[in-house]
This record gives sequence, C-alpha cells and structure tokens, in this order.
Amino acid sequence: MPKMKTNSGAKKRFVLTGSGKIKRKHAFKSHILTKKTKKQKRNLTHFTLVSPADTNNVKELLCLK
Repeated sequence: MPKMKTNSGAKKRFVLTGSGKIKRKHAFKSHILTKKTKKQKRNLTHFTLVSPADTNNVKELLCLK
C-alpha cells in the first residue's frame, strides 16, 4: 500500500505549534489594499489558530491523523 501524500497547498499554508495546534494566516491581505483601512490591514498581519471545527480537516490534509 502506498504512503499518503501530504497536500502541498496545505503544507505551505499551515504551521504546527509546539503544543500541537495549527497556525494560519488571515485572508484578504494580498491585494485591493487601497480601500482597506490601516487598522484592518494591521489586524490581518497577525497569525491566528485554525478553528476547532476545521482542525480535523487540516490535520488530514497534512497527514497528521
């Protein structure tokens, strides 16, 4: 039986923390930035954690289950 391949798109987008949680970047920070306020853009720069509802799906993509 062949090994499961890790999803290469997910590999680039998610980072595993030391405690096993999954970090992600915010969306809407790549283009059309002129109409967004400074506060909006500043708040989108920070990393955040993947929601508990999505963690199982992301772990499956990263072959962590």
